[in-house]
Amino acid sequence: MIRLTVTSVFVDDQAKALDFYTRVLGFVPKNDIPLGEDRWLTVVSPADPDGVELLLEPDKHPVVGPYKAGLVEDGIPAASFGVDDVHAEYERLTAAGVRFVQSPTAMGPVTTAVLDDTCGNLVQLAS
Repeated sequence: MIRLTVTSVFVDDQAKALDFYTRVLGFVPKNDIPLGEDRWLTVVSPADPDGVELLLEPDKHPVVGPYKAGLVEDGIPAASFGVDDVHAEYERLTAAGVRFVQSPTAMGPVTTAVLDDTCGNLVQLAS
């Protein structure tokens, strides 16, 4: 059986991304393995520490910059995270200084909000 074990988001600065994804969003570090000038740097949900890892992947490859810019320009999130209550997370994160490009919006059976991760990506929260 195939399982999802690691997914990634391209980041412009791994240290800044680790700070944002842990201190602000609430993920916890899982792996931090030096690989030359970069790291195999993953975080997980504290609710599922053995679950899917999010790789904070350096965005140095030449195609990544235009890809990320195009997604942001078109308002397309690079990742989507499930939360229990989008409205509560929106309030908590807004109070922490997070910039949202879409406030909580009902979309059929889900409510979504989209934030700027400070590392060149939009991230969707959904409940």
